[in-house]
Amino acid sequence: MSGHSKWHSIRRSKGILDQKRGQLFTKLARDITIAAREGGSGDPDANFRLRIAVDKAKGSNMPADNIQRAIDRGMGKNGEAKLEEIYYEGYAPGGVALMVETATDNRNRTNSEVRAAFSKAGGNPGEPGSVGWMFKTKGLITIDMTVKKLDPDEVMLTAIDAGADDVEVGDDIIEVYTEFQQLAAVRQALLAAGLPLSGAEKTMLATTTVKAEVDDGLRVMRLIEKLEDLDDVQKVYSNLEVTDELAEQFANL
Repeated sequence: MSGHSKWHSIRRSKGILDQKRGQLFTKLARDITIAAREGGSGDPDANFRLRIAVDKAKGSNMPADNIQRAIDRGMGKNGEAKLEEIYYEGYAPGGVALMVETATDNRNRTNSEVRAAFSKAGGNPGEPGSVGWMFKTKGLITIDMTVKKLDPDEVMLTAIDAGADDVEVGDDIIEVYTEFQQLAAVRQALLAAGLPLSGAEKTMLATTTVKAEVDDGLRVMRLIEKLEDLDDVQKVYSNLEVTDELAEQFANL
């Protein structure tokens, strides 16, 4: 079992990935708005990225009216300020690379808040392209093993047959990675196989990882938490190699 999967499971159990409902809905709405604008369509059936964003919002019990308002904003129907999707790059303690995905209507505010979070944590904000070359955009599907008993080997074979690139097994979740453009197709195949999916989303995977000292690794994890708590930040990706020891220490913070 990878430390990354264990870290993901611990963060879920501690509630770190389940932000306050208002903040969560804001992030989901921004994802929907950008997906509608970038895909050029407010119809989830004709816009792959929007389908994923809407399904994620529905899975978090976001009201239908909120979802429609976010779609309308993306299509320029309600006159609100235009959202920009901006990636910030930099290094955390221990030389760990971070990609920070944001959605903002105020570039100056977001830039200031992200740079301040890096600096306070002992990191260094970088220029565009400074670490982006280390990451590849992928699709991530999460399977909840607490819903029903599953054979990880069978799930792995099913996922690979469906077109998945890789599968990681954690304590209570299985993470399935795909090419981003194949995310919807693989998700549908896994649903058809009767697997209990708890999420499907875009992610960014590092092509190489950094094994930091435990103290630095914990500082990186705390920096990621601080960044993800910012209103304009959607997600944070890193190339930190999360060992079982590091995940266990994080669990006990």
